[in-house]
Amino acid sequence: MTSEEPYEPMRRVVTGENAKGRSVIVSDATITDWVRRPTGLSITEIWRTDSLPARTGDMPSPPEGVLAAPTGQGVAFRIAVFPPDGGTNPEQMAEYEASMRDLYGDQGGQQASEVAGMHRTDTIDVMAIIDGELCLLLDEGETVLRPGDFLVQRGTRHAWRNRSDHSCTVVTAMLPAARE
Repeated sequence: MTSEEPYEPMRRVVTGENAKGRSVIVSDATITDWVRRPTGLSITEIWRTDSLPARTGDMPSPPEGVLAAPTGQGVAFRIAVFPPDGGTNPEQMAEYEASMRDLYGDQGGQQASEVAGMHRTDTIDVMAIIDGELCLLLDEGETVLRPGDFLVQRGTRHAWRNRSDHSCTVVTAMLPAARE
């Protein structure tokens, strides 16, 4: 984790039951499980469990590493804020692409990728765009996602670009997946 603050601190309120079986708030605090990538991308882990069905009395499992993907039968629920990547400014774009290559290298492909940040995960990610725009780049094609759009990313090679002038907020549920 980094010592910088995320774009805006996020609050997590967790409910539970007291000894009498009455519903109560068991936690109300600023979320500390977050990271800022070299690209400026801020990721906040809202909740995580390592098994399903989850037990209603459990608190979130601490992530292994820096917000690692869920393991086994678990689920991770996150919010990511993608800042503009400087798409029309050649100097900013070069810096962004260098950061993406440092972060991901050339993952998930047989040949070197021409797209910085192209990677794959062993997860199925169900994503909702809350605010802003985000461009999804694939080996063959791309699309712009806007507020109200949902994406089911099934472990395929992909990269992200925020070519707009505003940050994009994305909510994601990550489920571990086995590759066919």
